[in-house]
Amino acid sequence: MTSCKAFHEWARTLTQYRFSFDRSGIPPNGIYLLFEKGERGHGGERIVRVGTHTGEGQLLSRLKQHFITPNKDRSIFRKNVGRALLARDRDPFLADWELDLTPAATRARHAHRIDATKQESVEGRVSDYIRDNFSFAIIRINGKEERLRLESRIISTVSLCPLCKASAEWLGSFSPKEKIRESGLWIVNELYKKPLDDEDFTRLKETVL
Repeated sequence: MTSCKAFHEWARTLTQYRFSFDRSGIPPNGIYLLFEKGERGHGGERIVRVGTHTGEGQLLSRLKQHFITPNKDRSIFRKNVGRALLARDRDPFLADWELDLTPAATRARHAHRIDATKQESVEGRVSDYIRDNFSFAIIRINGKEERLRLESRIISTVSLCPLCKASAEWLGSFSPKEKIRESGLWIVNELYKKPLDDEDFTRLKETVL
């Protein structure tokens, strides 16, 4: 089994991007690793989210949904950051933020109750927080099945690590999602499953040779 420490040390050697990042350097397919300001682990920045995409050639699009597009219903990461901000502030708008207005039926049923000005304001706060506090590294993986498998194993490697803990000031500690609070990660899926083995880690390192 590959240790979380070894994976972090390798991941921190990868090129890190910050907003506004050079889009020409983003490969069409891959896994992204998010680091958050103030979060530390294994002697350096701690990975706080691992993600990928399902559509072919959609990595840049996925990153734009997180960092640029002000629509929490297209990015669960944005939605979770907003949840934590609103919960921290004890803002009752959290109940409306939870609504997914993507389906037409849901929009028809609930759109009238949404304060559009407030929604825009919260989306702006989420964008500011993400752009100011997160950087990311990319692992180029072309095949969808391999991306999803390795994403799951990276998440498990980090979530199973007893040394990867959130700081006392971590925003995610205010999340209404217990899995986020307990794991110290902006993730609720693929936690505590099968971690990376040595063969997986070798494969990941080969992607940057």
